[in-house]
Amino acid sequence: MIEIEKSRLTCLTNGLIGLLLLVGNATPAFARGISFEDVGVGLWIFIIIGAIVVLLQLIPAAILFFSFIGTTSGMIVRRKKAPEEAEEKVVVPGYGAAAAQK
Repeated sequence: MIEIEKSRLTCLTNGLIGLLLLVGNATPAFARGISFEDVGVGLWIFIIIGAIVVLLQLIPAAILFFSFIGTTSGMIVRRKKAPEEAEEKVVVPGYGAAAAQK
């Protein structure tokens, strides 16, 4: 049973390598220059919509980038309060927030 699976895997591997060699050697025969003279309106619409989609992705990217810059610079610039000035808020259920001195 193991010999059958091994021979099947070997045959499949050899077949894939053969196909890759065939495609790799046949591609230059079919290669030609790209000419935009005979393209239709559909291709130009596709290119324009694709460019719009790519440009729209810049909006959330810019928001995330500047948010990251703001957070990082805020952490670097932020000064720590002196111990005598530090207050922490304690929330007591039903009574609201009360200021407690450290």
